[in-house]
Amino acid sequence: MDIRVLRYFLAIAREGNMTKAATLLHLTQPTLSRQIKELEMQLGKKLFVRSSHSILLTEEGQLLRKRAEEIVDMMEKLESEFQSMEETIRGDVYIGGGETDAMKQIARIVRKIQASYPEIRYHLYSGNEEDVTERLDKGLIDFGILIQPADLSKYNYVNIPAKDVWGVVMRKDSPLAEKSIIQVEDLLDLPLICSRQAMKQTFTTNEFRNWFGDHFDKLNVVTTFNLAYNAAIMVEEGVGYAITLHKIVNTSSDSNLCFRPLEPKLESGLNIVWKKHQLFSAAAEQFLEEIQASFSES
Repeated sequence: MDIRVLRYFLAIAREGNMTKAATLLHLTQPTLSRQIKELEMQLGKKLFVRSSHSILLTEEGQLLRKRAEEIVDMMEKLESEFQSMEETIRGDVYIGGGETDAMKQIARIVRKIQASYPEIRYHLYSGNEEDVTERLDKGLIDFGILIQPADLSKYNYVNIPAKDVWGVVMRKDSPLAEKSIIQVEDLLDLPLICSRQAMKQTFTTNEFRNWFGDHFDKLNVVTTFNLAYNAAIMVEEGVGYAITLHKIVNTSSDSNLCFRPLEPKLESGLNIVWKKHQLFSAAAEQFLEEIQASFSES
């Protein structure tokens, strides 16, 4: 299957219009239509449902779009790795991770490397543990930043010298905002918005669940989330109280929200992970060396 044709297919899927896609690709519409028809014949499946104004992906087209995006991403990463195999270290480093204030630690290392290797570029991908490890396993990113609890059994990893503090994000006009700390009893009858990753039962030890103890199964969880931005919108609109990490939701003086830590204090460690026996580009290898040197000293 020609990678060029996959790029054509993705352009049509994004634009939803053959004419617009042809213009974007600097092709004539008949040429583009012929390429897609040949692709459909090769796969033996119809990829688009055409109408007078737009085209929609069939179920098979949706599957191809997902796989084609992965293939194109992988090809671009491979091209970048070969381009970086020169005397001057250049190229791309791909990092995935959840929302965490510990990203400052990564940013400081990036800034340090930039001083010596300004031609290295960094690409950040945000997602929860499942999103990040899926991309890591497929080779679409080089490194993942995982917030504990997380399954590290498949990976090499380094501990990031930082801790994320758990607490409750709520509206400032909430009666609970008058408290300086939040205990289990304060949350039992409230509508809660919780992280899906933190609630998982697949880990040997889950300190989040352990903090609630026997009360965990009695919680009134009305919404779950994987990233906190949308959870904060739910809180602001009065849906409930979000149990999340400190410093990833805007709770400044100009926000309607505030953060109160859990008591007893609940913290999560962090790890930066990579696949075992991973072969890195020169740029990614340089980043790894700096990570190991910096974090092992902490």
